[in-house]
Amino acid sequence: MPQSTLSLSRVQAMFPEPLPRARWEELLFASKAELVGIDGDELQISATPDRLDLLSEGGLGLYLEGITGSRTGLPHIRRATGPGPTIEVAATVHPLRPEIAGVLVHPPKRSGIDEGTLAEAIRFQEVIHASVGRDRRKASLGLYALERIRFPLRYALEPMESVRFTPLDRNRAISASEFFEEHPMATRYGAFGRDGNACLVLRDANDAVASLPPILNGRESGEVRPGDRGLLLESTGTSARAVRESLQLLLLVFAARGWSVAPVRIEPSSATSETETPVFSPRKIELRTSDLLGIAGERIAGPEVRRLARSCRMDVHASAGGWAITAAPWRIDLLGSVDVAEDLVIARGLSTSGTLLPVSSTLGRRRPESVFRRRFSPILLGAGLMSLYTPVVVSDGAVERAERSPDTIRLANPPSQEFAALRSSLAISLLESLRHNVRHSYPQRISETGPVVVRSTKGESGTETRYHIGFALAGEGLGFADAAALIDYLLRTMDVTGVREPAEIPATIPGRAARVRLAGEGIAEVGELHPRVLEAAGIPVPVAWGELDLSALWPLVRRPGTV
Repeated sequence: MPQSTLSLSRVQAMFPEPLPRARWEELLFASKAELVGIDGDELQISATPDRLDLLSEGGLGLYLEGITGSRTGLPHIRRATGPGPTIEVAATVHPLRPEIAGVLVHPPKRSGIDEGTLAEAIRFQEVIHASVGRDRRKASLGLYALERIRFPLRYALEPMESVRFTPLDRNRAISASEFFEEHPMATRYGAFGRDGNACLVLRDANDAVASLPPILNGRESGEVRPGDRGLLLESTGTSARAVRESLQLLLLVFAARGWSVAPVRIEPSSATSETETPVFSPRKIELRTSDLLGIAGERIAGPEVRRLARSCRMDVHASAGGWAITAAPWRIDLLGSVDVAEDLVIARGLSTSGTLLPVSSTLGRRRPESVFRRRFSPILLGAGLMSLYTPVVVSDGAVERAERSPDTIRLANPPSQEFAALRSSLAISLLESLRHNVRHSYPQRISETGPVVVRSTKGESGTETRYHIGFALAGEGLGFADAAALIDYLLRTMDVTGVREPAEIPATIPGRAARVRLAGEGIAEVGELHPRVLEAAGIPVPVAWGELDLSALWPLVRRPGTV
C-alpha cells in the first residue's frame, strides 16, 4: 500500500487534545489507513490506493475530526471572488501533453504559507505523482508563488535553443539543451516533456520561465518560499481525469487549513477547463437505498445514515430512492453509489459474528506437503538460479515451441491465443522466459516451482494438478551433465538417490536425455534441448533443462503418519 511520513504535531493540532498511540491504532483500524509507526514527530501511515487523501496531514486530520465527532459534515472551502487569471494554451502542446488545469489558493492569515504546510504540499505532491500521475506520465503538478509570476501564463512547445532558465536546484541559468543533457530530473522525466529539439514551457507575461512541465520549476518565478501569500497550483498531463484528480488532491493540503480558492481560466478551453465544473466543486453522488442495503446486509435507519455520512465528512439529504450525497472534491475514490455505501459501512464499524469453524487439516498451519514444496526454491536460489513465477495457462505457440502438443490440454473456449492451453510441463514456461530474454547476457540460470496440469484417469475431469520444480541453464559450455548434477543435488537434500535411465523426452537431443526413478517411480526428467527448439525460440546458446515432480516425490520421502 502507498505509505507516507507525516508530521504528528500538525495532525494533532487539528484536535483539542493529543491522541495516545492506542487511540491512533483504534481509529485507523476502522479506516482504509493503517498506523505503521510513530517516531518522535514522525507519523508513518499507509493507506489503500483509493484513499490517498489520508496520506496528507490535512486529509488525515479531516477524517479523524469526522470519525471522532469533533467536526462533521462537508469541510467548508472558502472561495475568493473574481473571474480569475488565465493560462493560454498553444496548439503545439496537443500531440505531447495537451491537458492543463490550475487553481489559486490564498492563506487565511497575513503571514502567508508556513514551513509545515509547504513541506506537506511538496511531500504530498510526490505521493500524487507516483500514484495518480503514474510517475508523471499521466499527470504532474507545479506550485508557484503569485507574487513572482505575472498573468497570463502561456503553455507551449518551444524550440530548445530559445529556452534559458535557472533550474529550481541550481544557482545559474542554463539552456534547455544543457538541462536535458545533464540534469538528473531531465534524464528521468525528460521524455514526457520533449519532442525532438522542442520542449514544453510554461512562461509568464514577463517572459520568465516558470517551469518545464513535467520536469522541474524555474528558480526565478517557480520557487515557493515560506511567507508567500498566494499560490498557483497547476497540473499538466495526457489524461484529463488524472490532471483534474491530481489537482483536487493537492488542493486538500490548503483547503484543510482554511485557505480560500479561486478559479483559473484555460484558453482555449480543454477537457479540464474551468468553463465547465471548477476543480474545487464538491462531488454530487446519488446513494441508492438498495446499494446500501446490499453492502450493509441490513436496513439502516435514516437518522443513522445521516450521522454516518456526516462523520465521513459528507453532506446528505433524502431523495427519491435514496440519498443525495455531497462530498469534498478530493474524494476522488467516490465514483458512484456503491463507493459511498462502502464508506458508510466502514464508518459504522465491521465486526465478526459467531461462526462454527469446520474441521480442517490446514487450520492454523501449512500442510506438510506445502512445506515440503517450499523448501526447494531457496536451494536453487542459493545455487545461483533466479526464481520465476509464470501462469499455468500458456499460449499454443509456447506449447508448439516446446514440442509438448500431444501431452497438453487445450481450453475449449480460450479468451485469447495467449491463454489457450494448460501447461503439462514447466519446460514450456522456462523456454518462453528464455525466449523473451535473449537480449540479456549469458549465462542465464532460471527456475520455477509451480503447478502443471496433466491427463489422468484419477480426476473427474480427466486431469490432475501436480507440482513440479524445474530449471533451465542457458550458456556456452552448459549441457546434460550440468542439469543431471543439479537434479542429483536436489535429491540429496532429501537424503535419497535416484536411478537415471536413458529416455526419449520431447524437445531434447536423443542420447542426452534421461528419466530419474526412485523406488521404481518416475520422479524427474533431465535433458539438453534440441538445436531446432532453440532456433525456433531464437536462443543462441545451449540450454540444459531439468524438472522434478514434487507430487511424485512427496509420498516417497514423507515420514509415516504425516498427512
